[in-house]
Amino acid sequence: MYFVNNFVDVFLGRESPVDKVVDKSIDSKMMGVINDVIQAMTFTKNFRSATAEEWYVFLPNFKEPKTGGAPIKVIIHYDLQGNRDVFINTTIIIDDPKLWDSKNHSLVYEVCDELVNRLIGYSDTLLTVHAGENSYNAEYVR
Repeated sequence: MYFVNNFVDVFLGRESPVDKVVDKSIDSKMMGVINDVIQAMTFTKNFRSATAEEWYVFLPNFKEPKTGGAPIKVIIHYDLQGNRDVFINTTIIIDDPKLWDSKNHSLVYEVCDELVNRLIGYSDTLLTVHAGENSYNAEYVR
């Protein structure tokens, strides 16, 4: 109901809908964890071709259980359509079972949203997140 009740304020730039929604839906302890994880998040690019990239994402206190490496892999595929249109398909694979738990849904969602913002930017993309119970699909249209 926030968006309906405060549409005029948001439209006129008097307040941000994102801050209000996050503040109301995530408790302060989880918000602190999310901020800490996002600030400490690091990347390394493993593969690059003309139409794809593969990134490994490292998060504090999370790891891939088999090797102890990066808990997240991001695959970005550029679908070139003609000579000016690019459509991006992004797949995020989360390997740490702790991030599959439904109690970490907010953390997974916020980390994936930040990854799209940092690695994709303002391009349109279809996002698929593989994270056990926290798996989801989304479409970013800018």
